[in-house]
Amino acid sequence: MNRVSLIINVVLLVLVGVLFYLHFAGKTKSAGKPPVVNGVVAKGDVADQSNRIAYFELDSITNSFSMVEDVKKELSREEEKMSSEMNGWQKRYNDKLAQFQTLAQKQQMTEIESENANREMLQMQETIRNKKQELDQRYQNMYMQKQQSIKNKIEAYLKEYNKTKGYAYIFSNEAGFMYYRDTAYNITADLLKGLNDEYVKVKKKK
Repeated sequence: MNRVSLIINVVLLVLVGVLFYLHFAGKTKSAGKPPVVNGVVAKGDVADQSNRIAYFELDSITNSFSMVEDVKKELSREEEKMSSEMNGWQKRYNDKLAQFQTLAQKQQMTEIESENANREMLQMQETIRNKKQELDQRYQNMYMQKQQSIKNKIEAYLKEYNKTKGYAYIFSNEAGFMYYRDTAYNITADLLKGLNDEYVKVKKKK
């Protein structure tokens, strides 16, 4: 009976030894592999990766991103176009007003013609107001659309850029937003180069 117990204890001891070996051998193998974060092999600890933060200077992007420059030029052309159109409407109004005033001064208008002239001028004023509102709204929509396009372009590039960087957050820094920042985490130069290179390629295809 004692012999059987001894054999069982020996077998259990061997099994425990095997389990310990497999357990620690597995840990050793996994320890030799760097952690993977978002499909990218991380260089440091997973906890370190989850706290990695970078930033870029928004002013630099605004001043040096070619797409922003093109958008500014496009918006400026639209403003000039709107101004020209409104000047045309105002000139037509002034010419018509001068014509009616001349006729009135020469007493070449009947009372009914004078009333019709007043109604026509009021209608023109209303038309000009509506036209200005229409143009302002069109410009505002265009402006918002262009700004959103720039934002989308930056976000799309950062998404690709971060596949090999593993940052948890990337902030845009504006004046007064951050009171201290370590320039080691400033990716503005990388971002500008990548955005401009990509934008040049897109423009060449058009």
